[in-house]
Amino acid sequence: MIPYIDSMKTAFDLTGKTAIVTGGNGGIGLGIAKALAECGAGIAILCRNMDKAKAALEEIGAYGGKCLAYYCDITSLQSVNDAADALSKDFGGIDILVNNSGIARGGKFLDMDPDFSDWNAVIETDLTGMAHVTYAVAKRMRDAGKGGSIINITSNAGAIVNKGIGLSIYAVAKAGANHFTRCMAVEFGEHDIRVNAIAPGYTRAGFGAEPIPMLTQLVNEQQPLKRMGEAIEIGALAVFLAAPASAHITGEVITVDGGYTLSC
Repeated sequence: MIPYIDSMKTAFDLTGKTAIVTGGNGGIGLGIAKALAECGAGIAILCRNMDKAKAALEEIGAYGGKCLAYYCDITSLQSVNDAADALSKDFGGIDILVNNSGIARGGKFLDMDPDFSDWNAVIETDLTGMAHVTYAVAKRMRDAGKGGSIINITSNAGAIVNKGIGLSIYAVAKAGANHFTRCMAVEFGEHDIRVNAIAPGYTRAGFGAEPIPMLTQLVNEQQPLKRMGEAIEIGALAVFLAAPASAHITGEVITVDGGYTLSC
């Protein structure tokens, strides 16, 4: 049984915890990794671009904790297991997993490649890749017997249809990831492993790093708070979901989009 907090002094303290962040070498993933590190967690980045990871580790390392990067192609279960084995030896255990890696492909469904390469690429990364990492890490969490927190980064696109944007493949993958979150929360509860998801909207990191006139117009016209989100805001919520403060929360998909979905 996961104990409840009895003081706010340690409610958000992650000292001594080890967190894996897939795609933590940039964008929202880097924002999450930095937030977790600032609250005391050691960080293991899983990514494919190791050159980019070097720069990310310098930023994360500024908070003084242990941080390492491991090559990993999350579409390959073997690659995931190899990375999990390596980081387990280096850190001695896994307490937090943030499934952040994802890709998108634009365009209408009937206009995509007839060989379904776009469909397969997105589903294999955003949904199957998430399942691969969860499978490898949750088994280790279960066997260690200390519980853990798994946080899936999905999207508000998993709950709405962004008319005119042409991200239906991405939206379908993220909807699947949202329900995967709920299913795993039920399955893993007996092992004291909590599973939640964060569904960001337009955020100034990753896909939304560069100003795009169409997105700016959508935010101004449809979003109540009328600004892009920031990576650190996603990081702050990830800290909450990883920390003792959220010990009684599991199976939730929390949308962070300035109210955008309310007007769609």
